[in-house]
Amino acid sequence: MITYSLPLSLTHPAAAGAVDVVRRLRAAGFTAYWAGGCVRDLIMGRIAKDFDVATNAIPETVMELFLQAVPVGKSFGVVRVPLAGNWYEVATFRKDAAYVDGRHPTSITFSDPETDAQRRDFTVNGLFYDPLSEDVLDYVDGSRDIERRIIRAVGEPGQRFREDHLRLLRAVRFATTLDFVIDPATALAIRDNAPSIATISAERIREELSRLLVEAKRAGEALVTLRDLGLLKVILPEVAAMQGVEQPPEFHPEGDVFRHTVIMLDEMQTDDPRLAWAVLLHDVGKPPTAEFKEGRWRFECHANVGAEGARAILERLRFSSEDTEAIVFMVGNHMRFSDVKSMRRSTLRRLVGAPTFTAELELHRLDCTASHGDLVNYHYLGEFQEQMEAEPVLPEPWINGRDIIALGLRQGPEVGVWRKKAYDAQLEGTFADREALLAWLKAEMGGKQNTEQQNVE
Repeated sequence: MITYSLPLSLTHPAAAGAVDVVRRLRAAGFTAYWAGGCVRDLIMGRIAKDFDVATNAIPETVMELFLQAVPVGKSFGVVRVPLAGNWYEVATFRKDAAYVDGRHPTSITFSDPETDAQRRDFTVNGLFYDPLSEDVLDYVDGSRDIERRIIRAVGEPGQRFREDHLRLLRAVRFATTLDFVIDPATALAIRDNAPSIATISAERIREELSRLLVEAKRAGEALVTLRDLGLLKVILPEVAAMQGVEQPPEFHPEGDVFRHTVIMLDEMQTDDPRLAWAVLLHDVGKPPTAEFKEGRWRFECHANVGAEGARAILERLRFSSEDTEAIVFMVGNHMRFSDVKSMRRSTLRRLVGAPTFTAELELHRLDCTASHGDLVNYHYLGEFQEQMEAEPVLPEPWINGRDIIALGLRQGPEVGVWRKKAYDAQLEGTFADREALLAWLKAEMGGKQNTEQQNVE
């Protein structure tokens, strides 16, 4: 074991509570340390997402010491403790029995810090920290791997991945979010076990991929890593199919569809998973529509086909209906930005007023930046947004269905048609106020009704 001192910084709002959890366990006569990712982040000078505590106190004892504690994995020795407005996972040091489902051990036995460290996934996550003495306890050489910026499995890599298949994806996420490289022996074990990722639930795969896309330093490189390790073709075969799909060089000098997507993801900086998935899937319709015609590659209706493909992927990964609809909408409509200069003012206002517009605009910018580089339409829309700052982009309609019926039209589909015409005219700025618009509607509808009457006679 390596032990060394590391001064504690309590700048994180949850850190003080995590110290108090350890202090209370110590006062009751137990061993307790911070464990896992928070220790890694502390060593790296990063802000920890949460603080986990490991102890030799069994779950029942932890719940006696913290009366509001909630058992979330009591059979695995895990209790959640609320303190000072934050929640802390407190886990008993343990040794795992055999894994038979590729995800969980069949049973556990309580143990000691060294044994607990040996059953963890990667060395950088196998560290303990004593916030009272300010000492790091390292049983797995994780400190040196942090210094070398390496993701290395604890013990024999193949065994770690056969125990828990989700670790295959977690290795890539840790490497790409920390900007580390994967140890060669660990990478080889991932390739050997890559097909096993198919046994993991869709929800867990979705969660890992979403975090990877928004947290990776360069999400495009993360996608390449998934491909090179054999994981991409298992979890997202539709994206893997983008490789080798050529594009016309006059529009896409960067190369094939996969390369185009990689560049977009590398350029992307977002914490919005919907945008990230829209970027990843925006051209998923190109492989099935690719056709060499009239001297170049063409992808007719690829946006519509891509929307259908994206929906199938998102439903397979069990996205919420709200997320699915937003992402599918962006994929299916990403080509409409090429026509913005010829759009009517009412159409532009509807485009800019859509709840997905901010993400759509960034998708368009990334799409252009990663290909031909022409941002004229992007800037045009930005200028239009500025023009709309003084008024609502999509104001309340002056005319509703009751107004249309009051003008003599019977209830039915035509009411909606005329209501849309009225709102389009309002958005175009054709009329100064409701009264002028209503007068125009009355004249238009009266003329149409007279024409229909004459045709009947």
